[in-house]
Amino acid sequence: MSGHSKWHTIKHKKGAADAKRGKVFTRIIKELTVAARNGGGDADSNPRLRTIIAEAKSVNMPADNIKRAIQRGTGELPGVSYEEVTYEGYGPGGAALIIEVLTDNRNRTVGEMRHLLTKYGGNLGEANSVAWMFAKKGYIVVAKSKANEDTLMAAALDNGADDLRDDGDSWEVVSPPDAFQQVLDAVKALGIEPDAAEIAMLPQNYVKLEGKPAQQMVKLMDAVEEHEDTKKVWSNADIEEKEIEASLA
Repeated sequence: MSGHSKWHTIKHKKGAADAKRGKVFTRIIKELTVAARNGGGDADSNPRLRTIIAEAKSVNMPADNIKRAIQRGTGELPGVSYEEVTYEGYGPGGAALIIEVLTDNRNRTVGEMRHLLTKYGGNLGEANSVAWMFAKKGYIVVAKSKANEDTLMAAALDNGADDLRDDGDSWEVVSPPDAFQQVLDAVKALGIEPDAAEIAMLPQNYVKLEGKPAQQMVKLMDAVEEHEDTKKVWSNADIEEKEIEASLA
């Protein structure tokens, strides 16, 4: 299993608690606002907005909240202006990190991110210091219990996917970013609801972490993800499940 999907595994376990704290709603509202500002408020002609609306519905966000967030993005309602910023850096053991944020104060956020990385044995890097280690891809995770391999592979590849990977208990469907929505629609047309579906920064190689560095890395990623401005965190750390569980103990 890849470090990327292992992090997804632990995030699924934490998802319900995150939602109760309002963290998921806060992030999605920001994403809806930015997507509407950049591509308009019509989900039919704005694929990014359509994807985020689907995510909002999946966590039972009220329709009025979704509508207001979109209207703030299009300027129909007043609201805070957010910008998208990407930070790069290193965690314990030399593992790379890419942190995507939505912020209304770039200076505040970069200072807080630098503090978190330093606290957990990492450091913030310059732009493009680690981005070359990752590839931007459409990424869909489907539990094996939900899908037949041949059927899923045929639907994915026929609609532009690059690969179907075996990841233990799940299938990973990887595609070019511009084919992501078409592949996702094809997967859902099979009656399958993916466990994860997003435009991801996938590592081209992984850094194996064990013991204290592994546990520190999980705590670092967890702390960064808990930050109110964080949208997504990507890492090329390959961490065994036992280390993830130990970090949460």
